[in-house]
Parts: sequence; structure tokens; C-alpha cells
Amino acid sequence: MADPQMRSRRGVAAAGRAPQAEAPEFRWTQLPIYLALTIGALVSMTPFLVMISQSLMTLGETLTRAPWPAQAQWVNYARAWSDADFDLYFRNSVIITGTTIVGMLVTCTLAGYAFARIRFPGRDVLFAILLTTLMIPGTVTFIPGFLLVRGDIIPWGSWLNTLPALTVPFLSTAFIIFLFRQFFAQIPTELWDAARMDGAGHLRFLTTVVVPMSRPVLITGTLLTFVASWNEFLWPLLVTTNPTWRPLAVGLANFIDDAGPQTHLLMAGSVITIVPVLVLYFFTQRQFTEGIATSGLKG
Repeated sequence: MADPQMRSRRGVAAAGRAPQAEAPEFRWTQLPIYLALTIGALVSMTPFLVMISQSLMTLGETLTRAPWPAQAQWVNYARAWSDADFDLYFRNSVIITGTTIVGMLVTCTLAGYAFARIRFPGRDVLFAILLTTLMIPGTVTFIPGFLLVRGDIIPWGSWLNTLPALTVPFLSTAFIIFLFRQFFAQIPTELWDAARMDGAGHLRFLTTVVVPMSRPVLITGTLLTFVASWNEFLWPLLVTTNPTWRPLAVGLANFIDDAGPQTHLLMAGSVITIVPVLVLYFFTQRQFTEGIATSGLKG
């Protein structure tokens, strides 16, 4: 008969071992789903793969529709960068996007916290009105926004061809406020009660407790704002008449008109335009997924 002390040691050792995760079991009934997802992924990736392939070809290879380049022409990126003045447009996009993100984080964080944690008269009505603006197409507000920026409605002077015209209208968006509000509403009330007992007000509670706990949703809002601002085309085209403050998307459109049939350079310019978005998403995809998954669970 085994020693009771030995059995006790074996039980402790067995309890100390972490349970091993079992590999998911493959089921043939799920094969159609996997095939459909694989086909969808290939269809979605095909335009990007064609774009990258043609960006490394010669002009002759693009005209003959070669499937891939015989030899990678990395010089296409340097030519596209210099011929299209992408250094100016890239700098403008970085400044515009950075300013918009900082403004968004400040205004949307304050507004989202107010709607989630502060009780004031008309809060629910104002929030409902804010949500209704999500159903208004952005193009509908282009003309009123343009008249405001040009100074026709409020006589503050024209903002055309300036940084404020490209950033101020986008420093706050209804969707980001809604996203932040949903996340802030999930923070336990006990934390606010403890902070209030320590003499903290709403501003201190927001900066020392709420913001550090809200990293996933803040990164999600940053990523969404970055993509929207970086890819913005119609509004910068409307409020700028010279290249001084035009962003990369408008510069790429002008390059398409100037380059004409030089498809390899056009594809190289397109790759240059989307690389920052892909790089940012690659480093923030985990936080982005977590922020989306944990927002909106409680209202």
C-alpha cells in the first residue's frame, strides 16, 4: 500500500501542473465554412497582391499583364516618391493625422466620460441626438462645412489652404464618442466611490483611473481616426487649392493625372500610401480587437 505522505506529494504535484490546452478537433462538417473563408480571404487579398506585384515591374511587364516581375524593380518606389513630391504630401498627412488624433483623444474622452459617468439635465436627450447624427451621410455636410470654413456663415476669416480647415471639423466624431462612452460605462462604480472618498473629482478620476484602464478602446479610437484621416480625399480636395497643405491621398490623385499610363509608378505610389496604415494596424491589432470586443456590452 502506498505511503499516504507519498500520495499527498503526488496530489500536490498533479495540482501544480497547469492544464494543457487541448487542440481543437477538426470536424468535416466545418469544411465548407473553412473553404468559404479561405476563398473570401483570397478574393480580398488579390487586389493588394496585384498592386504590389505591378509596383515591382517594368512598364512593359505591366502592359503585357505579366503575373509577376522577372526582376524586382525597387527603383519604382524612389521614382514615384520624387516624381509625385510625396515628401511634401507625406509630411502634410503626418501633421494633419497627428493633430486630428490628439484633438480626438481629448474631446472624445471628455465627452464620452461625461455621457457615461456624469448625470446632468438632458444627458440622455443629447446622447440620442448625437447618435442620430450617425445616420447623416458625410457628403451632406460638405457644403455647410465648406461655407463655415470659408467664413461665409461666421465671419472669422477664411481657413482655406490652412491646417485648421483640415483638422478642426474632425477633432470629434459621434461614433468615437459613442465607443468611448460604452467602454467608460463598464468601469465599476466602486472605483468612483473609492476615489471620491479620497477627495478626487471627476477630472482626477478620469485621468488617474479611467484613462489607464481604457487603453484598448483608446487605441481603437486612435486607429480608426488614423485610417479615416490618412485616407481622407474629398474634404482636403474641397478646402485646398494648392499643394501647401494637401495630404497624401490628394497627391496620389494628382500623380495619377500626371503619370498617365505609367502603371508601375502608380502602383508604387499606392503602396507608399497604404504602408503606414498596414504597419500601424499590425502593431495594434490585438488592442484593436479587444477594444471592439469590450465596447458596447453595457449601455
